[in-house]
Amino acid sequence: MEPHELVPDPPPSLSSQSSPTPSSGGPTTLRVRTPGDIAAFVPLAMGFVPQRSVVVVSVGGTGGGMHARVDLPHDVDDVDDVVEALLRPARRNGVADVVVVVYDDDTTVADEAAWSVHDEFTAAGITVREVLRVHDDHWYAVLPGAPLAAYRGVPFVRAEHPFTAQAVFEGRVTHASREALRETLAPDVAAARLVVPHLAGARPLPAGALEALVRRHLGAGTTFSAPELASVAATVRTGERRDEAWAWLDRVDARGAVGLWSDAVRRLPTTHVAGPAAVLAFAAWLVGDGALAWCAVDRCREGEPAHSLAGLVSQLLESATPPDSWADLRPVLDVSGDPAA
Repeated sequence: MEPHELVPDPPPSLSSQSSPTPSSGGPTTLRVRTPGDIAAFVPLAMGFVPQRSVVVVSVGGTGGGMHARVDLPHDVDDVDDVVEALLRPARRNGVADVVVVVYDDDTTVADEAAWSVHDEFTAAGITVREVLRVHDDHWYAVLPGAPLAAYRGVPFVRAEHPFTAQAVFEGRVTHASREALRETLAPDVAAARLVVPHLAGARPLPAGALEALVRRHLGAGTTFSAPELASVAATVRTGERRDEAWAWLDRVDARGAVGLWSDAVRRLPTTHVAGPAAVLAFAAWLVGDGALAWCAVDRCREGEPAHSLAGLVSQLLESATPPDSWADLRPVLDVSGDPAA
């Protein structure tokens, strides 16, 4: 299967029924009125502007919440795999209503993907409110009944849309592409040079010290010093000690943890990045940033392809498990973050 993102319970969410209402500490609900609203919303939901993709966005307050993206295949014979990759988590999450957006030129594969997703979701009892194709800053209608001009393409400027303005106001960043998002985790060569001299002699932190260190930096909004990062990298090599870094996190702490561990990942060489990247992947999942979580899983697997925590996060993402379920999942997984446990 091609690269994909499944984003459970992501901020913001899309409604066709209610007015825009930022909930206290929660995601913003944006009311869709036009196809242009949908085209502007999808990059906000995914965290980047999709290219050659099929995107499914759940709509409204009924059923589960899930947004998903799968790469558009090059061969029309592979469209069925794309549909299954999107439909399986939608069923699992009880999604009731969706919109579908295909990112591509007017190609046979794009047309087949649009109609196959529409037909299979409908057959599964999921209402497909709208199907659009987006290409070169235009949206195109797919379903019958739209004005003729909509099939010829309607221009829109994402940067000028009110949804985009609201996202900027709320501090959400939308990257130009998935590759641009991946680059935010690329090694910072200059910063890594300051850490590498400390790695050779670094020893794991004593029991309980990693959690205390992470909590201190989250509270202060600071990042690991070079010697601290070397010790952290040595500590998170084993699962038992690595649990101190992530198993106690909740959704309130997770946003700060994304910043802390993103910085750590950029400052470490591939030989030492696996553990911190896996912790970042979990924190990104916990805040609903599935695209960043997948990028962190990929970064982890560059150094350690079979990493256990990266495997756990990939399972959470592939099943579109909602982050709100973490409180219930923690005891099932038998992780507590307590080194004495």
